[in-house]
Amino acid sequence: MTYLILFYILTLGLIIGSFLNALLYRLHEGETIMGRSYCPKCKKQIAWYDNIPVFSFIFLRGKCRKCHEKISWQYPAVEFITGILFLYAFWNIFEFRILNFDIAYFLSTFNFHLLTLARDLFFISIMIIIFIYDLKWYLILDRVTLPAIAIIFGINLFLGLSWTNLLIGAFIGGGFFLAQFIVSRGRWIGGGDIRLGLLMGVMFSWPMILLAILLAYLIGSVISIFLVVFGMKKWGSEVPLGIFLTTASIITLFWGNQILSWYIALL
Repeated sequence: MTYLILFYILTLGLIIGSFLNALLYRLHEGETIMGRSYCPKCKKQIAWYDNIPVFSFIFLRGKCRKCHEKISWQYPAVEFITGILFLYAFWNIFEFRILNFDIAYFLSTFNFHLLTLARDLFFISIMIIIFIYDLKWYLILDRVTLPAIAIIFGINLFLGLSWTNLLIGAFIGGGFFLAQFIVSRGRWIGGGDIRLGLLMGVMFSWPMILLAILLAYLIGSVISIFLVVFGMKKWGSEVPLGIFLTTASIITLFWGNQILSWYIALL
């Protein structure tokens, strides 16, 4: 039964990943998400059997059936990563309850944990959208972050999180980047980073938001040095901050408590 549930969650993640790919393209092109999927090169509609996440890419050998143009590796990569992250998000919440099955406790807390899972899956999806969009087009869209802020704030309130801690988290997350935006007059930080900071704040609350920001800058520093050393970037070159913030957010979501506990133990 456990393996069947895990299979369903993985399948859901693959399907959502496919949807995210379509959403990313249509957001950039200014198109509605409604309507059948089509090849961005030849504009021909894609048959359902050519639109199976990951597997269709393999069967088609990475090419469109109609025009034979190459399909970007982004598509299977996003589908696969979304599936894996969904699977881990489920396991992260239900592992103890599956391995140490107490039917009375499980049933009494199921709705709470199911809502927590729904929030986490939604947050993961938003982070993937922001990561890919910022990586490709150096932009974080308000029409993605602003609704997500409202939705996650509402869910966290419903889950019983302290509204004061949520607001403090939002103030720190948004204020940290707003201060940089003001000091640099927009040269260091874009407006989208401020809204992403707000989103991280209402997701992680106080004090976890501090860890998420710290991780983002640590990851950004390591990757930036790597890119410069290997000649892929020059000092002062623009690097999208959103990719580091979203990566740090996923790490904080899954391992934030363990990292904090480890750090406190060192002290």
